[in-house]
Order: sequence, then structure tokens, then C-alpha cells
Amino acid sequence: MPSTPRSRLRATPLHPVAHDPGAAAAGTHLHGGGLPAGAPVFAAPEPPRPPYARVKQYLKDALEAGRWAPGEQMPSEAELVAQFHVSRMTVHRALRELQDAGLIERVQGVGTFAAQLNKVSSTLTVKDIQEEIERRGNRHDATVHLKRAEAAPAALAERLGLAPGATVFHTLIVHHERGVALQCEDRYVNPACAPDYLDVDFTVTTPTHYLLDVAPLWEAQVAIEAALPTAQEAKLLGIERSEPCLIVVRRTVSRGLPVTLARLVHPGSRYSLEGQFRP
Repeated sequence: MPSTPRSRLRATPLHPVAHDPGAAAAGTHLHGGGLPAGAPVFAAPEPPRPPYARVKQYLKDALEAGRWAPGEQMPSEAELVAQFHVSRMTVHRALRELQDAGLIERVQGVGTFAAQLNKVSSTLTVKDIQEEIERRGNRHDATVHLKRAEAAPAALAERLGLAPGATVFHTLIVHHERGVALQCEDRYVNPACAPDYLDVDFTVTTPTHYLLDVAPLWEAQVAIEAALPTAQEAKLLGIERSEPCLIVVRRTVSRGLPVTLARLVHPGSRYSLEGQFRP
């Protein structure tokens, strides 16, 4: 039975690159424009941001940097009005949008507080394959094919905010539903965010579940495509190379620090992905 996970992630286009999971990450392909060599390129100036957006970005950046601990009281509306020289209505809109995003909590007559991290994580939803399977009343099993520390090639290091050649953690896991392979998970992890990652038993818990606990989700970038699996992915999933797959490439960030880059490959005949978006 195909799963129908519902995600409220902010989708940001990536450039997913198919690769053999055991091999070094491929470099990014750039496509040049039609300008002649040496021609000057002038960037159009960005339009000024409205006042509420400046207040909102200031608070969001400060939250991301950890200026206020979860549950800690933040500046009042009156303080923000004085700091930015804007109207109370402007500040109110900035706070309302941060509250809608799950980043702050507001208590009438008391003040504004930094949201608890578990509430931030529940707003930026990342589905756990084990929970999906068990919610359908089925058994989840995982086979760990690779679990090691590696030196990060330049392209991968850039995506994880590391120096080329720095150590990254690499796992390759196949998730099964009632014995049938449902997902091939090829994941790289920034050791600074999860130093004990390689000590975890991923036949008992999933990388997604563990990482959400130790590095609560702050931001996610997702790319989804229908494509053919690599030879190794097809072999691990028990399918033909010609079978189309749903491939999700996901990069997550916690408090401004890249946490993980994962390539999740699902046989098209066994899996579906649905999103629900409201304006």
C-alpha cells in the first residue's frame, strides 16, 4: 500500500545529482549564459524591504543564532517600535508572521517568547519512514549497508558548510515495509551537529528520528524528481534499472548550521508523495 506523507516544508529547488551511494559526491553542474567572455554583468539593485520585513528578518536571524533560548522572553512590541522607529502595527505584523511560522509564541498581556524547539520541528515537518509504515499497521525493518566516516569532496563539503576534505558521516540504509524494500536512504551528516551519529543502532531507530532529536529542524530544502535509480540503488531495492523512482533530495539546517544531505529513492510502483499547501 503506497504511503501518502503530507509535508509542509518550504520547497527550495536543489540540483539533485544521481550518484553511486558508495562513491564520492558529484560536482555541481553550472550552465553559463549567453554573454561573451569578459562582458560586464550588472546586478539589478534589490528593492528596499518593507519595514515589517526588516523587523521580522532581524528577529528570525537572532532566533537562528540562539540569542533567545526556547521559552525565553523576547523584546516587547514597544521596545521593537522604539528600536526600529516603526509603527506598532508594523511590529505586530512581523510578530504575527513569525508566530504563524511556529518560531515564536505570544501570550496576551504577558509578552513574546522564543518557541520550544520541538514546536519548530513540528511546523517544518519531515516525515519519518518508520512512523509512516507503523502508522499503517505494518512492520518496519531496516538494513544498514554502510556506516562510516569519510573525507568530504568539495561539492559535498560546500553543501554541509565544511572545508573540502573534512570528515563527514555516511550511511546507506534500505527501509522495508513487511519485508518489501520501500526506500533507499543515502545520507551524509555534519559531525558537528551529531557527533554520536555513527554509534546509533539504525535498525532500531531511523536517522531522521535521531537527527530531529539531537539537531531540531530549523529549515529544510527539498527537491523531488521522477528518475531512474543508479545500478546500486536498483540492486538494493530489488528492482530493474528501468523502473522509474520517486527521488527526494533533502538538506536540513538547525540554527543556521547544515545538518544533513540525504538522497531518498523510492520505487515508483510502491510509493507516492502528496503535499498539502494552503495560502
